Amino acid sequence: MAEALAVYTTVYPASERFFGACLESLAGQTDQDFDLWVGVDAVPPERLEQVRDGRRPPTYVTGNAGASPASIRARAWEQMVDEYDAIVLIDSDDVAEPSRVAAARAALARCDVVACALTLMDERGADLGHVFGAPEDADLASLLAHHNVFGLSNTAYRADVLRDCLPLPADCRLIDWLLATQAWASGARLELDPSPRMRYRQYPANTTRVFGPFAAEDVLGATALVLEHYRFALATPAVTASPVRAVLLRAQARAVRFHRAITSSQDVMRAYLEQLNRIPAAPVWWWSVAHPVAENLWSH
Repeated sequence: MAEALAVYTTVYPASERFFGACLESLAGQTDQDFDLWVGVDAVPPERLEQVRDGRRPPTYVTGNAGASPASIRARAWEQMVDEYDAIVLIDSDDVAEPSRVAAARAALARCDVVACALTLMDERGADLGHVFGAPEDADLASLLAHHNVFGLSNTAYRADVLRDCLPLPADCRLIDWLLATQAWASGARLELDPSPRMRYRQYPANTTRVFGPFAAEDVLGATALVLEHYRFALATPAVTASPVRAVLLRAQARAVRFHRAITSSQDVMRAYLEQLNRIPAAPVWWWSVAHPVAENLWSH
């Protein structure tokens, strides 16, 4: 008997216009044995009813008035982890390849958390010719301390592992990275699937820029979010009780040195941007923060 599996997504004002395409991609999955849950963030639920897949009525979870994105997601997940064995996360502005659910189910039979690669598309859905995601043989300990590939669109969790990552701080913005970091710290088996099973939409509402050219405000904004991530991660029980804490403290100190250098000297920021914008993009989130390029300028 197949394990009980659900797909979760959140619809918010910027993603609402793409929700129909997301639903179409779920209707085309080779594995249709799943339930759909939708977090509703500042969007009238009646509008979502107009674009839903009639063959699979979703379970909607609406946050309280003024609820943060983290609170809405956590509210849904806290219900889901008691009803399902595994949960597949998909962003409502992205598109799932037909094998997305089947591959996640298969991977979670041997691991606790799996993240697939993504191809990048523009706002209209045109392929940008890039594949995003770390290689299968990546050193996850080195990767997760500084960067992230376990997003809210390309990752799936066994329910017991996701349960242990909850609750979430209400004001946490890098929810995906915090979840993955807690899972890593708790000893969960993490796996990378190098096959692109999602199409990741790049448009102004994205939390971070993946490709340059980067401006000073891009790097400053990303660095602020990364520092916030370390603050939240280091306060979690999973990290506090794990050897991972020492690794994250070193990564945090590196990011703090970087932030101090780029905010105290326009020359350092200018030199960093010049070199950063000359190198190829790395296929991971937050790669533009404290990159080894021009490290001699900022690491003192």
